[in-house]
Amino acid sequence: MRPYRIISVSPRRKAHTPMPEIPPLVLVVEDEALLLFSIADDLRDSGFEVLEAGNADQAIKLLDTNPRITLVFTDIDMPGSMDGLKLSATIRDRWPPVRIIVTSGKQPPAPDRIPSGGLFIPKPYSPADIAEVMTKMLAYDGAPFDAALQ
Repeated sequence: MRPYRIISVSPRRKAHTPMPEIPPLVLVVEDEALLLFSIADDLRDSGFEVLEAGNADQAIKLLDTNPRITLVFTDIDMPGSMDGLKLSATIRDRWPPVRIIVTSGKQPPAPDRIPSGGLFIPKPYSPADIAEVMTKMLAYDGAPFDAALQ
């Protein structure tokens, strides 16, 4: 059994999962500025509070200073001291409750490269689908998380 799940989202409309009263604080980590601004704006429009980081080093600083961060959405290929996979492993070690979604426009990573409970979503993705998956991840308290996406 894989420790994570690769998600391909279909264009059909999914059932709506309501947002909590206090908007979840998510961190988006993406080195391509246009992609970062675009997904961050779309997530805000979907009811999330969003912090933005252009690399893993910025993301770690934000995680250190913002304990309300509940989910990190990170690209894999980034400049700096670590890529998105190393960042996700660091997050799992230092902030175990934080949910993790990893994305890339390249080949999916090997199953052992994404921390347990993490998800991989390939690019290109629909911002609405990302928001829906995030909402479901944050609403689900059990393990493994895969059951929440069924």
